Amino acid sequence: MKKLKRVLITGGAGYIGTSLIPLLLKKGYLVTVYDSVQYDGNVLIPYFDNPNFSFINGDIVDSPSLKRAVKNQDIVIHLAAIVGYDACEKNKKMAKLVNSKATKNLVSLLTSKQLLLFGSTGSNYGKVAGVCTEETPLNPTSLYAETKTDAENYVMQHSNAIAYRFATAFGSAPRLRLDLLVNDLTFLAVKQKYMLVYQPEFMRTFIHVKDMANSFLFAIENSEKMKNSIYNVGSNNMNFTKREVCEMIRKKTGCVIYYNEFDSDKDHRDYEVSYNKINQLGFKTTISVEEGIDELLKVYQALNLKNKRHVNAGN
Repeated sequence: MKKLKRVLITGGAGYIGTSLIPLLLKKGYLVTVYDSVQYDGNVLIPYFDNPNFSFINGDIVDSPSLKRAVKNQDIVIHLAAIVGYDACEKNKKMAKLVNSKATKNLVSLLTSKQLLLFGSTGSNYGKVAGVCTEETPLNPTSLYAETKTDAENYVMQHSNAIAYRFATAFGSAPRLRLDLLVNDLTFLAVKQKYMLVYQPEFMRTFIHVKDMANSFLFAIENSEKMKNSIYNVGSNNMNFTKREVCEMIRKKTGCVIYYNEFDSDKDHRDYEVSYNKINQLGFKTTISVEEGIDELLKVYQALNLKNKRHVNAGN
């Protein structure tokens, strides 16, 4: 009988993790989530009746607990992080501790046989002229990007690792995030019927959270040819300016858009990315930005708009 592979997901109760868990369980993996559930542990309830699912209430900065958690795991998917510009600026010390130092510690706890998959970010590119490839020098312009760049460097020191520089996420998940650009702008269009947008010509590139989850499954199934490398993960067809995204939302909602081209956003990212490297291996995204907006508009009909629990301060 074939032995089932054991997968540990740090930060598994977060935005990406809650989309990834059901995919792994469906494929027959033994899934353990390691998370401090400081936001909403209820998102994990649907999985507890699955005998292949287990949960450890642990903090990524708790080294003894983490050491016990990674022991005997075949694969570690590292998602635990303080995510985003605002969340990191609110607690700079914790951002450095969680994103950078805890990642360095995690790497030190792994054996060479354990596969490490890391959710990095395209934010590491910062503000770049031209199209970014995996060889483009990184130019982080925020604390979030700086700490994720540090973490990525630690991850790639492991002898069996794959790092993903994700496009900007969008779409709904059991652990919903409203601070992401597409999600936020769509939310504002529904809630207040207008949006104020800075630097509308700045470029961003996008990926649906379900495609992010699928990319990890793709990495597991293709690890031998992918390991020890970094990949941009997204779609060449989803490089848009902020203005283009706003116009998509306006057409579907009739909201009013105020473009402020004189002041600037706190987040100065401006880049276009090539996804040829991972596309050539066979990975393709499946959900467009427009489809994601349609999905969010349906979700927001059922959402308690007064509940602030969906505002992000973590993964």
